[in-house]
Amino acid sequence: MKSTLKLTTALVFGACLSSAAAAQTELTMWYHGAGNEVESNIINQIVSDFNASQSDWVVSLESFPQGAYNDSVVAAALAGNLPDILDVDGPVMPNWAWAGYMQPLPIDESVIENFLPGPKGYWDGELYSIGLWDAAVALVTRQSTLDALGLRTPTLEEPWNLQEFMAALDAAKASGEFDYPLDLGMAWTGEWYPYAFSPFLQSFGGDIVDRSTYQTAEGALNGDAAMAFGEWWQGLFANGYAPGTSQDPADRDGGFIDGKYAFSWNGNWAALGALNAHDDTLFLPAPDFGNGSTIGAASWQFGVSASSEHPEGAAAFIQFALQDQYLADFSNGIGLIPATASSAQMTENYADGGPMAVFFELTEAQALVRPVTPGYVVQAKVFEKALADIANGADVADTLDAAVDEINADIAANNGYGH
Repeated sequence: MKSTLKLTTALVFGACLSSAAAAQTELTMWYHGAGNEVESNIINQIVSDFNASQSDWVVSLESFPQGAYNDSVVAAALAGNLPDILDVDGPVMPNWAWAGYMQPLPIDESVIENFLPGPKGYWDGELYSIGLWDAAVALVTRQSTLDALGLRTPTLEEPWNLQEFMAALDAAKASGEFDYPLDLGMAWTGEWYPYAFSPFLQSFGGDIVDRSTYQTAEGALNGDAAMAFGEWWQGLFANGYAPGTSQDPADRDGGFIDGKYAFSWNGNWAALGALNAHDDTLFLPAPDFGNGSTIGAASWQFGVSASSEHPEGAAAFIQFALQDQYLADFSNGIGLIPATASSAQMTENYADGGPMAVFFELTEAQALVRPVTPGYVVQAKVFEKALADIANGADVADTLDAAVDEINADIAANNGYGH
């Protein structure tokens, strides 16, 4: 009798477990971080914690190498096989939203009111994505270099202007101590160009496209301000201030640390290496070339695919991932800027007085997102080619005019991209 009772109880208990499991609806998620063990461990921990925290949803994660991720999403969208939760690079998001890959993110925006601007992904007046971190670029140097060259230390309140910046490069060049005064990272290609270099153009007063309408690049990319930028940009290479497009990638990675460059235009992801090599490393704000001191913003973010049948579940996971502890975990793990001031205080590097706290201040004060338009994915490539050509000696006016024509033709071919 006791054996029968135990068997019956076990069957009933097993049936209850089966019913509970069946009640959980599966949510599929794609992520770009395959190959990065630290990053993979953190995102997998968030998924595991979410799945254990409630009984309605269970997230199933698939990771892709970053280089293949965007193409995989586009192919899946065309085939109708998108997951519920998408990882999306901030400047790419408007294109995916416009193309019908994503739907607005149904979370209460009060949840993100304290987030930095860059991680908030808006398109057409609606929130589509939100990120757990941002990235920032600074002018990296050493206090000993500034002292030796007799240079003022610029601040957020008073960055170098154009004349001071060029005087600093002239002083470094005249010293004979460096291979080049400035490392711009020309060995890197792709998104680095619009992310790192369009803020220079914007500080001159131009832009990749006219943001008032997003219908033309005329005047923004080839007007007087853009021409002044282009001539200055070309002069950096023609006059020996910076290595050009043939820069050795190894010099980009280690040149500043090895003393080959007085200044390096680089991101917070490289900051610890510089700090570990030189304890007097400084991270300076971008120069102000006449229209403000500006750096790029927006990194990878989470959103909901347009084909998801469970947007409320996908949003529940995304909101769960926005906890300060996870923002801090990503920052401690991969070095990027936590999305909130409160999570920054939980990190090793970005808390008040931390060795990289200045990057939080830089992105909070200077960050400007890349053009928020579906056409950005084309405009970024056109901009990259134009800047590389100018660096290699192409005529500035002809190159910028040709870039404008190409961008405008693409906008017209796509009926204005919905603006």
